[in-house]
Amino acid sequence: MRRALALIVFLATCAPTAAFASEGGLISLDWSLLIQAFNFLLLLFLLSKLLYKPLLAKMDERSQAIQKSLDEAQAARAQAQKEREEHLAKIQAAHAEAQQIRAEALKDAADEQRRLVEAAKAEAARLVTSARQEMDQDVRRARQELRQEVADLAISAAERLIKKSLNDADHRRIVDDAIGRMGQKN
Repeated sequence: MRRALALIVFLATCAPTAAFASEGGLISLDWSLLIQAFNFLLLLFLLSKLLYKPLLAKMDERSQAIQKSLDEAQAARAQAQKEREEHLAKIQAAHAEAQQIRAEALKDAADEQRRLVEAAKAEAARLVTSARQEMDQDVRRARQELRQEVADLAISAAERLIKKSLNDADHRRIVDDAIGRMGQKN
């Protein structure tokens, strides 16, 4: 096809040159002008049929391919935007869920801390009460023992007084002796 086109173009350009050579002028108004016009129209027709229309068809095809690529790119961009928005929504939902879990964990920790503090206070109160009860029992036991000792000493002193008659100095010595024994035992 290209060879035929090249041959036609070559013939079309050579024919007017032969006409110019025979008459010697640049433009002559004879049959050669008609032949040149015919050659020009023929060349224009052939160029139109063989080059211009395929070129236009190729350009249309290329334009459609470009438009199709642009449409696909636009669709891909829209899809990417949609996916970005979905991911953003998922991230925001995950963030909200994490905040909720954190708030619940903090609330649970606060409840557990309050429960432990209350349990510790109750245990401390129980220990204080138990210690007070033990201390009261010890005091009562000590008082009871003290009373028993005082009674024993009084009985002992009375027995000594009864066995012998005492003067005032002996009486004081016995009482001081009994008080000294009480002081040693306490």
